[in-house]
Amino acid sequence: MDTVEKYQMLKSIYAGALADAVLRLGREGVLERVTRQKRTEQLAGGKIRAAQFGIASPQEVFTKLAELMGCADWTIETNGEDGFTATASRCMLCALTKKLGTQSPCRIYCLDPMEGMVKGLDQDANFDIKATLFDDTQCRVVITRKTDQAGQIML
Repeated sequence: MDTVEKYQMLKSIYAGALADAVLRLGREGVLERVTRQKRTEQLAGGKIRAAQFGIASPQEVFTKLAELMGCADWTIETNGEDGFTATASRCMLCALTKKLGTQSPCRIYCLDPMEGMVKGLDQDANFDIKATLFDDTQCRVVITRKTDQAGQIML
């Protein structure tokens, strides 16, 4: 087995383990509570997590994680000077959880950790989830800078 095949196998095993965790947490009725608790942890530790992955900008949260994890195919579209939209049309974890008939894995294992990293890198960032692949045909997140009452970007 070559390195690429090993990498693909490890990605599949990892996604399968996460899907199984969502299945079991959902069956026990604790997925929502655990997700809320983990979100707090992710937001608190996002800056450190980003540094661990060598991520230096909010855009890289999506592009580098897509490159490293290979789970979702994130692409970035700039929205003027104040932000960008990240879109994914496929996600291995979403596909697996749908096959298993579980609840959504999106917040606990993907979007909340990404939000933590984005906000850890830019505390003035807004992280607006517009759609997820679990409920829609794409995952779409809009990142913008917070503005003051006069509509000026706060730096």
